[in-house]
Amino acid sequence: RACSPFAALALLLTSACSRPAPVPIPAPLLPDTLAAPRAELLWDRWGIPHVYAPDAATAIQAFGWAQMRSHGDLLLRLYGQARGRAAEYWGERYFDSDAWVWTNGIPARSAEWLAQQYPQEQSVLDAFVAGINAWAELHPDSLAPDVRQVLPVRPADVLAHLQRVLHFTFVANPAAVAGIGRAWQGSGSNAWAIAPARSASRHALLLANPHLPWGDLFTWFEAQLDAPDLKAYGATLVGFPLPAIAFNDSLGWTFTTSPLDGADLYQLELRGNGYVVDGRYEPFREEQERLSIRGEDGGLTGRTLRIRRSVHGPVVADNPRYALALRVAGLDAPHLIGQQLDMLRAHDLREFETALSRLQLPLFQVTYADARGHIMSVYQGRVPVRPAGDSLSWSGIVPGYTLATLWTDTYQYWQLPRAVDPPTGWLQNANEPPWTMTLPPPLDYRGYPASLAPPPALSFRAQHSARMLAEDSLITFDEFVAYKHSTRVELADHILEDLVQAARPWGGGEAGAAAAVLERWDRQERAGRRGAVLFQAFADLLRGASWPGGSPFDVPWTIRAPLATPDGLSDPRAAAGLLERAAAALRARFGALDVAWGDVYRLRRDTLDFPASGGPAADVFRVFSFEAADDTHYRATGGDSWVAAVEFGAPVRARAVLSYGNASRPGSPHRTDQLPLVAAQQLRDVWLTRAEVEANLRDRERFR
Repeated sequence: RACSPFAALALLLTSACSRPAPVPIPAPLLPDTLAAPRAELLWDRWGIPHVYAPDAATAIQAFGWAQMRSHGDLLLRLYGQARGRAAEYWGERYFDSDAWVWTNGIPARSAEWLAQQYPQEQSVLDAFVAGINAWAELHPDSLAPDVRQVLPVRPADVLAHLQRVLHFTFVANPAAVAGIGRAWQGSGSNAWAIAPARSASRHALLLANPHLPWGDLFTWFEAQLDAPDLKAYGATLVGFPLPAIAFNDSLGWTFTTSPLDGADLYQLELRGNGYVVDGRYEPFREEQERLSIRGEDGGLTGRTLRIRRSVHGPVVADNPRYALALRVAGLDAPHLIGQQLDMLRAHDLREFETALSRLQLPLFQVTYADARGHIMSVYQGRVPVRPAGDSLSWSGIVPGYTLATLWTDTYQYWQLPRAVDPPTGWLQNANEPPWTMTLPPPLDYRGYPASLAPPPALSFRAQHSARMLAEDSLITFDEFVAYKHSTRVELADHILEDLVQAARPWGGGEAGAAAAVLERWDRQERAGRRGAVLFQAFADLLRGASWPGGSPFDVPWTIRAPLATPDGLSDPRAAAGLLERAAAALRARFGALDVAWGDVYRLRRDTLDFPASGGPAADVFRVFSFEAADDTHYRATGGDSWVAAVEFGAPVRARAVLSYGNASRPGSPHRTDQLPLVAAQQLRDVWLTRAEVEANLRDRERFR
């Protein structure tokens, strides 16, 4: 059902008027086994910290400590970049990163945000950085020498990091902007919520399955926080002060990257030292920042960065004729930490939406389930109220010569696409627009502004996601986990028969031989399957080719048959020719057409090397992105990262895996210990009770 404007207004008023009292900030945590412990940090055998503390602030302080123990070098490098001082710390290669940070005003805005924090939010920041700095003070030799100069960490660094990740990577990515695009398209994710009516246990189920690159600012950290006023299990990106995707005994949620467009590039007509808007000359507001750059000899040199700001935003690219200014929504929303804290403390759907409705999180589709049996999916974030046009017309460069195209407001929570407890009993998202959260579609996109979201569309991965849920009327927890590991190539189900039939007449040629291989293939991209490598090579050519009708498919996708279309090949003979090209390339590279998927696609980290099962995000639900490792192998560099399947029974139970392990610290066994599970398509049990943690204990830290 849709959220009514009046109910949403009540939520907004409640969230605006109820600010919990601040939590006192504890003294710095110091390990001391002789004194009575004030908090304990139990590390299980997977390197996952379980924090037991008397209050939220102490738990958050231990959370900062734990992140440093597992990811100290990485965390400090990320904060150094968020400060815009990475070139000063680590050299010329970081200058572009610093320029992006300063051009978009992150350091100044972080200081402004810090002054605007509510007392409770300030308590979180102070506690988190206290834990970071306390660990660094006691373990300086465990940090790389070149990152120690970032210390001490300050609360403004955390806010700068949040902005750099959320607003200036997910909403507006520098690489995409340089390529004249509005948003970063390398991310992904899957999410499921199953209502009790479709669950064999009669308990709601939730799947969290973000897909991100394996490393840098996309690194997940898994933890449990257990305090009387804060109980949660989940994962967050390194450097974030609270769990981001999480669950407690009452509810849980996950994020998927949605096609929400929260940024625009405006083309400005240059004139003199300014630009022209509605026929009037407007001077740029110019700033100069003197950035330091460390040379190979360790010495520092200076370089001046010229920054020009317009009414549309800062100039991020230009040439002699025009400049491009970037406008990003959500930069006036400094209270994400308070929102996150209240989401973690929520006990039911009403409390959760009261927090979420503040829209301090600039993007992400949120998928939710709870112990009372409610499920929800909402296309939330800061979406500009654009004056005219549809989402496609705002996807490129926008004319900036008139204020008529300048948006100044964003939609409120109750105006965003949202579905709660649909009759189908299931919700899913695989990065597609919000209209097909379940099937039949719960919302009519024609009732929403055309610029709010793209029209309905289902990728093959999203189709397979919906198909698995729609075709099983009673899903067990084990089936739920097994479905998550599906490697079936949905594209093959739509075109393979036509392709084989078209290629057969070629007889003894490469196309005929390829058709024979594909006919025996079971349409799975699993480690031992033969035919998957060949089909993937063909699919890459299919998507890159030009087609007379604009599409390789005979029947285009339609919302009236969302799982049956697109279907067939518009030009079977041309497709057979592409298959012959793919086959010739494979034979030249591998000496055979039926090379096994796992012989080519690998899961590698440090000294471990396993065959992969899973493939590119376009077609397969179990996602891995690959890069060439050598002439005959590809290695996974992203995709499935943190995976969690949760059943909201009494008690809650969960299984999870973190593909690259819960530590990046050199020498840690937790850099690689979960990769064998990933290779075997398995999840591990999540230990939620203290007795379970104690039974699987690797290390214990007590704090006074």
